[in-house]
Amino acid sequence: MKILDKEIITSQQNKIIKHTKGLQLKKNRRIYKQFIIEGIRIIEECLLHQLSIEYIIYSEELMKLQGGNLLLENAMKTYRCYQVSHDIFLKLSDTDNPQGILAIVNMKNRDLESISIGEDAFWVVLDRIQDPGNMGTIIRTAEAAGADAVVLTKGCVDPYNSKTVRATMGGLLHIPIIETKDNEEWIKPLKNNNVKLIASDLDTKETYLDIDYKGNIAIIIGNEANGIDKELLQQVDVSVKIPILGKIESLNASIAAAILIYKAIEHKA
Repeated sequence: MKILDKEIITSQQNKIIKHTKGLQLKKNRRIYKQFIIEGIRIIEECLLHQLSIEYIIYSEELMKLQGGNLLLENAMKTYRCYQVSHDIFLKLSDTDNPQGILAIVNMKNRDLESISIGEDAFWVVLDRIQDPGNMGTIIRTAEAAGADAVVLTKGCVDPYNSKTVRATMGGLLHIPIIETKDNEEWIKPLKNNNVKLIASDLDTKETYLDIDYKGNIAIIIGNEANGIDKELLQQVDVSVKIPILGKIESLNASIAAAILIYKAIEHKA
């Protein structure tokens, strides 16, 4: 495959630079259906799986890192690549010690209708999760456990902001992420496909060890401060808690999610 000619951008007023910087804002990510990923590892992931990259921007700092030249050489075989100065790159980067490479990735248009709910379906639902680190870690865990999709209710943090994207460690690129406007939008189709809704809730006597995870299931994790919405809790099939044996009140949302997700796949194995 022919290597593309290298293009150099020297001005911050260049349309590519302006567009990239604009994607730091949620409203622009939604308009253009694109988001930024940054760093050698996650861009290698994109190249490996031939994901939809619009273009790549890099600086001379990339060449100083082990594997940087090879990564760029491979990237230029397929994608448009623009070289900028380190100073310009710093304007675009959201990390403290940037590696000198970022990419603009096209979002996949995902909705409930596009995902087949087959036998032994396994979904993860996040209800108003606000912390980007929690959101990203749960997405990463769900993808690692082979979940079919992650549903985000209205009020969740943007899954495509930089902190969330970093926390997913590439998981966001693989597992379907479905953002919903109201709960009925996802509850009805899941229940129509005999998906059992399992909610994580401290106000119940039943523990996560007591229930059957076989068949079609969806694990629901609630807001860090307030838990799962009360109206949503009324529609779930079963609520379970993770026993707290020490003196703290509750577990971190991403830890609770990981425990439930892997308990579920233990039963499914």
